[in-house]
Amino acid sequence: MSNAQNVPELDLYFYRLQTHGMLRRYFYTSLQTSRVASSLADPIGRGWVSSQPIRTFEDAVIFVHDMERCLRRLNSLDRDILNRVVIQEYTHAEAASLLGMSVRIISYKLPIALDRFTTLLLNAGLLILPEPEKTK
Repeated sequence: MSNAQNVPELDLYFYRLQTHGMLRRYFYTSLQTSRVASSLADPIGRGWVSSQPIRTFEDAVIFVHDMERCLRRLNSLDRDILNRVVIQEYTHAEAASLLGMSVRIISYKLPIALDRFTTLLLNAGLLILPEPEKTK
């Protein structure tokens, strides 16, 4: 992975569900802090997963800020696909229509965008890999 500076080479497939959950949590947390998710193309959108618990309002604001910082590091196509499919919960067909591309391209690019975002979350320390078990 060219983006991964601190993350060892690994198959990010197993972390897509956590990344998906964190994006949903980001959306709901941004609404709870009276802030519309700034990564959304539209102000209207349609879980909870994180390595860090959110106990106070300040924790929520920090979580939203950290997620937005990672989202800004994605290219615009990845950000648009994640916004439409994960955050706004459009189907692949609806997202393809809104973004002016085919369903096949959305289906191909969504896992790639999730993996890129997972790498950013890992590098930022927002998503933490489990420690490998040591054999004795």
